[in-house]
Amino acid sequence: MNPARDELAAAYAHCAELARKHYENFPVASRLLAPELRAPVSVIYGFARGADDLADEGDAPPAARLDALDRWAAMLDAAAAGNPPDQPVFIALADVLVRHALPPQLLHDLVEAFRMDVRQRRWADFDAVLHYCRHSANPVGRLLLHLDGSATPENLADSDYICTALQLTNFWQDLGQDVDENDRIYLPEDEMARYGVTVEQLREHRVTPALVDLMAFQCDRTRRMMRDGAALTGRLRGRMRLEIAVVVQGGLRILEKLDAAAGDPFARPRLHSSDWPLLLWRALRAVPGA
Repeated sequence: MNPARDELAAAYAHCAELARKHYENFPVASRLLAPELRAPVSVIYGFARGADDLADEGDAPPAARLDALDRWAAMLDAAAAGNPPDQPVFIALADVLVRHALPPQLLHDLVEAFRMDVRQRRWADFDAVLHYCRHSANPVGRLLLHLDGSATPENLADSDYICTALQLTNFWQDLGQDVDENDRIYLPEDEMARYGVTVEQLREHRVTPALVDLMAFQCDRTRRMMRDGAALTGRLRGRMRLEIAVVVQGGLRILEKLDAAAGDPFARPRLHSSDWPLLLWRALRAVPGA
């Protein structure tokens, strides 16, 4: 027996279990991915999940949450240097960083997004929301492309469009939950003012024609962004091509459901098992030969 190898295997297994336990709109370490990529994707998820919990779970004050996130980032640096702390996520992460030559800065960007979650609950304009997405969402797509060996400048740019659109879609479908649980509103304040939508209205889940119009505008812009990035799938190969195509179609499907529930922007639509055959069919039509 090799204790070090056994410890690493246990660390990877821990991350795989984290990925299985938590609900997401899109399957983490999806079976559409090549088998050799599922384990590193689960490790990245475990790292992000841990930081997310530090930012949002429990009742610690903001200063304590920020301190915990700083320690999380320091453990990332230690893992990147080949000296991970004795924690399963970081033991596996140290191996992933070396094995796949991933840029640690992308993981630091994720931590910074969670710091932003602690520091602020409102976003002045759409540029501010995009800045958040550049840290919270875009690194995930970039990490996938690095794992796949397809991180060209053109692919990274289109991946950013897709990931930002996915993050925005998540904001719009969780409109009520975010304000209820964390008093967090990702709708740009200047656009809320332009449409005549107030914070109090969102807290009360009060639906008005102005709110319906505002959410239709957000969904239309998000859909255009998703489609702007969809050309990425035509340049990928193998299972990654199909994986990203399905993810794009999943995002578009949620936007369809938001459109269908336009009379209730707080409906919080989700993908269900019955949606997956449709998503796969649409993905295969969008990228023939995938």
